[in-house]
Parts: sequence; structure tokens; C-alpha cells
Amino acid sequence: MFMLRSIGLLLFTGVVFAAGTVTNDTRISSTVLGYDLQYRVYAPAGYDSLSDLPVLYLTDGPGFISEGRMPHVLDKLIADQNIGPIVAVFVDARNPDNLRDNRRNAQFLCNKEYLKFYVDELIPEIEENYPVNSSREGRAIMGLSFGGLNAACFGLFGVDTFSGLGMLSPANHPVPALLSAYAEMPLLPLKIFLSTGRPDDNTQANRKFRTVLQEKGYDMKYIEVTQDHNWDNWRPLLDDVLLYFYAREK
Repeated sequence: MFMLRSIGLLLFTGVVFAAGTVTNDTRISSTVLGYDLQYRVYAPAGYDSLSDLPVLYLTDGPGFISEGRMPHVLDKLIADQNIGPIVAVFVDARNPDNLRDNRRNAQFLCNKEYLKFYVDELIPEIEENYPVNSSREGRAIMGLSFGGLNAACFGLFGVDTFSGLGMLSPANHPVPALLSAYAEMPLLPLKIFLSTGRPDDNTQANRKFRTVLQEKGYDMKYIEVTQDHNWDNWRPLLDDVLLYFYAREK
């Protein structure tokens, strides 16, 4: 597969498709968190003539780009008309002035200030600059490991902001009350993708989480794979997540 992203084309097995674009890092100064962050945005081909696009926010964004190769997954699914055009925002948890300083542990463990950063600062900036749907129904949040935990927390605390939760191998142990919170709260209007690997991927805890969500009656897709806590597990699931949230009816 040969990529021609620099001129806005993709060549898949001899067929040329229009490719989306991925911005360079954009810095955002957060008053809520008291420090700067950065993010990159995938916009589908021709997005400037489109409107009301769904938007998917991804924590640990650089990993989804470099290890997950998610922009290429999006290009292929959109080109094949398996999903409609969407915008994806890849949020970087690292200090933009020192990339070895990763703040994900402070941000992802049910940090309500991190959610407030999205609600008050990041989402308004994206909606000002891209033709995205500005309702909760148009927004989903996705992450892996502690990022999956973050998505679960955003579901509880940010249900007015996000309607979709993508959770790849969520590592929920730092917030042991999470499962009981989902069990005890009224059913929330959320669509949930949950995955885990086996045998060494928080497997038993995520099976319990699946059971809690199923018994509560959530709209959910659960996938279990024979890989551990790594990108060999997560990379093949990216199209499953995207199809679950954004598949076109044929």
C-alpha cells in the first residue's frame, strides 16, 4: 500500500482515493488545568464543504496515529463508504515542552478538571474551526488502558457532553468504585464499545465490567481477543470501533 497523503491522495491496491488531512500539533493553553496541551486533527477529504460531522476525541492521540495508523483506517473506511466522514481529534497527554513528561496518570483517573478542559476549552475550539456536530449525539470519546478508564469516567460525569464511549482494555483498578457506580446509577444514554484481551489484559476485571453493563441494559459491543495489553491487541480493533459508532446503512 503506497501513501500519497502529501498531495491528498491514497493508493489502495491500485485504486486512488481522496485522503483526509492530519494537522500538525496545535497548542492550546488551558486555564482549567493551568498548563498547555497539544492536539492534532484528522479532517476527511472535502471537509470544508461538509457540515454537521461527528467528532471522535482520542486520548493518547499520538499512539493512535503512529502505532494505530488510525488516519489510514479512517481514509479506507470512508473511501469504501463503510462509514460517513468524521473528524477525529488526537489529544496529547504529554507536556508539549518536554514530551518525556507524560501527564496521563494525572489526567485520566476520573479527573473532573480534565473533563472541564474538554467542555470549556477544547470542544469549543474544535467547533469553532471544524464543521462538526455541536450536540452530545455527535461526540464520542475513546481511549486505551488508562485512557479507556478516562472514557468510562467521562461517561459518568460528562454524559451531557459525550454519547459514545470507546474503551480498549480499560485499566479500571485505580478507580475501584467505577463498576459499582455504573451498576447503581440509572441507565445513561450511552453507546459503549468495550474490548479486552486474554490472558493478561485486565481480563477478569473487564469481563466483570461487561457483565455490569449488560445487566444494566447498555447499548454495547464487547470484543475479546487473544492478545495482551499492547498494539497487537488494539490496532486490529480500530475499524470495529469506527464501524460500531459510524457505520453507514446499506
